Amino acid sequence: MTPTIRLTTAQAIVRFLMNQFIEIDGVETRICGGGFGIFGHGNVPCLGEALYPVQAEMPLYRGQNEQSMGFAAAAYAKYHLRRRFMFCTASAGPGTANLLTASALAHANRLPMLMLCGDTFITRLPDPVLQQLEHFGDPTLGVNDAFRAVTRYWDRITHPAQIIQSLPAALATMLDPADCGPAFIGLPQDVQGWAYDYPESFFARRVHRIRRQAPDAAEIADAAALLKAAKRPMIIAGGGVQYSGAVAELTAFAEAHGIPVVETIAGRANMLATHPLNIGPLGVTGSDSANAIAEEADVVLAVGTRLQDFTTGSWTAFAPDARLIGLNVGRHDAMKHMSLPVVGDAKLALTALGEALSGYAAPESCLSQAQAEREKWDAYVAQNVAPGNRPNSYAQAIGVVNALCDPRDRVVAAAGGLPAEVTANWRTLEIGTVDVEFGFSCMGYEIAGGWGARIAQAESEPDQDTIVFTGDGSYLLMNSDVYSSVLTGKKLIILVLDNGGFAVINKLQNNTGNESFNNLIADCPTVPEPFAVDFAAHAASMGAATETVANPAELAEAFNRAKAAEKTSVIVMNVDAYDGWTTEGHTWWEVGTPEVSESEKVREKHAEIEASRAKQRRGV
Repeated sequence: MTPTIRLTTAQAIVRFLMNQFIEIDGVETRICGGGFGIFGHGNVPCLGEALYPVQAEMPLYRGQNEQSMGFAAAAYAKYHLRRRFMFCTASAGPGTANLLTASALAHANRLPMLMLCGDTFITRLPDPVLQQLEHFGDPTLGVNDAFRAVTRYWDRITHPAQIIQSLPAALATMLDPADCGPAFIGLPQDVQGWAYDYPESFFARRVHRIRRQAPDAAEIADAAALLKAAKRPMIIAGGGVQYSGAVAELTAFAEAHGIPVVETIAGRANMLATHPLNIGPLGVTGSDSANAIAEEADVVLAVGTRLQDFTTGSWTAFAPDARLIGLNVGRHDAMKHMSLPVVGDAKLALTALGEALSGYAAPESCLSQAQAEREKWDAYVAQNVAPGNRPNSYAQAIGVVNALCDPRDRVVAAAGGLPAEVTANWRTLEIGTVDVEFGFSCMGYEIAGGWGARIAQAESEPDQDTIVFTGDGSYLLMNSDVYSSVLTGKKLIILVLDNGGFAVINKLQNNTGNESFNNLIADCPTVPEPFAVDFAAHAASMGAATETVANPAELAEAFNRAKAAEKTSVIVMNVDAYDGWTTEGHTWWEVGTPEVSESEKVREKHAEIEASRAKQRRGV
């Protein structure tokens, strides 16, 4: 007879997670690094009871906001290249609902995150209960069903035995290189405490490995034939290159065949800034150098990228007759825009493709032209980040930090104007040190994601720093993890760059012919007397060391003090809302503009924007 152990559903979930390991660089490590939790009536009696005995081995970080807990978990997984994850637990009702945005972020960015969330009672005997949403025609429908749209795996446990199938399936999803994303498990409050005789073998120690899918030989041959005929080839390096651990293979492939490389936002830090084949970031938030060669390329090898519109310039960045090769572990991504697909792991596929291309080298003129464009872009960036007789800008702040940080420090940015400014102006000092979250572009990710990244960083690089760039808008939206970082001793260096509101959207508003309205605080008609927030005083009240600086020179001095400090430091500097933006390096980007308007400026801008649509590829 199979030996069993009687446990509650919650206890069994925790015991299972405690015994799942992964091999990373020859070392076996628990896959789940711990969790973020806010307890309520929907999870504290049972799941809280199950987590209490293992708190030393599986730390539970007390969150301040469920959404920010999810952001922190996503950043943790990103740091670990999707090989480890954190769980988030929230109570039934609004606590769980607050995780929706974070789940969408993890889904868009293909990041693992496990959500263990309270749910209403399966028996329905006490219905309607606190915080329950009643659907009169469907009593099974509730808040947790909203997560179906923003998860890769979704389940509601209605019997304790179900986790025997559900937990391995959720874990397999989170570790799958093609289908990776968040997993949601709804835990009704009664079922959490119900007991079951589980097979002891279900809790046996198991060591997992990330699957490496070998590419199809025929697809490799087709891709090699297309590249061999190329006169102006180019490689797009996406975030999947790092997740595959294929940075060395990408570099060796490009060097062997003399093919210039451009990076996506997620693929920033695939190559050092000084590498002669690194031609810069591509797309809307890119560089003149990368965009110039993209316009001329006849064959584009897209490696590990989902080809988001900021990468493709809403599909205007490439020549109409350019051929695309989609090298991706995900079939959906490999086939976009009629790409010739190579479905497989980047590490294996680049090696196989390199062997099939033996003896091929791109024309020297292709690379020399690309390098000349990169030299011009480097000169522009050097001038752009340099302080001088002009207003304070994001670029200047980025330049100060870039010059003073340690090469292995991690940089985090997310929403507003800073992702574009960091992508364009940051010079990569070490591989894999840049986290610009622009898959879902979530305001509020910056500080919360910085906290999650620092938790991960402290496990392997405790002497390095996590540096957060955030605007005043994102800070106001979600700042409570300044307090979290101080409480937990996970030091951050946070730069709050205050431009008086949502300045980048004001810029978009003006660039589409509209008048400034409701973006900058000064332009809000419902604000009778605009005033600035004292961000330094606010952050100081949460325990951080704080400074307000007047210019880049003072910022440099403050940054050095922050580097030497033992706890979280917040440095505040005003930047101009209108001047100092990076004005070069942008492709066309499709935004909806009014076809009819009483404003002549709006009509003119609509016509101007629509005129560029002629360059847009239409799915092929």
